[in-house]
Amino acid sequence: MSQDDDFSLFQEMMGDVKPLQHDTAEHKKTHSVTEAQLAKREAAIWLNEDNPEYLSVEHTTMIKPEDVIEFKRDGVQDGVYRKLRLGKYPIQARLDLHRKTIKQARDEVIRFLKQCIEMDIRTVVIVHGRGEKSNPPALMKSYVATWLEQIKDVQCAHSTQRHHGGTGSVYVLLRKSSDKKLENRERHQKRMG
Repeated sequence: MSQDDDFSLFQEMMGDVKPLQHDTAEHKKTHSVTEAQLAKREAAIWLNEDNPEYLSVEHTTMIKPEDVIEFKRDGVQDGVYRKLRLGKYPIQARLDLHRKTIKQARDEVIRFLKQCIEMDIRTVVIVHGRGEKSNPPALMKSYVATWLEQIKDVQCAHSTQRHHGGTGSVYVLLRKSSDKKLENRERHQKRMG
């Protein structure tokens, strides 16, 4: 087949195709990152860092007892976050912070999350209480919400469904271990090829 034959065949195949009238693409609004968000990212830490003092027990942004904790890192798929928010993932571990001081709670949260990561546990619940009777209200809840945002190993977090404690506890999704990432990649490659 010559080049002319190829071109003739192509023109014949494209004979009833009509050119597009509108050839410009609409650009979606880009997400702009604020200075405060950049500062938070810089301040975030990994759980494998040795200094136990990196999560502050001195101050936090206060929230109300009935407030919902909502946090999602860039890159976490909306479907994954929605599934966590709705309590659809099986809860693999649970930590209760009732009757703990803020410093004890911080140490417990760090120890608990480190242990979960080492054991490839990804979905956990941390019970902090609503803090309606604490002074100031929701003190423990406020600290837990702040700490979870500061720990890079935490992919997302959301207050639990009512049957898991409602606004008195929080679902936490931890990052995948490198072994699990490799396992998923291999499983998806098998499915595709």
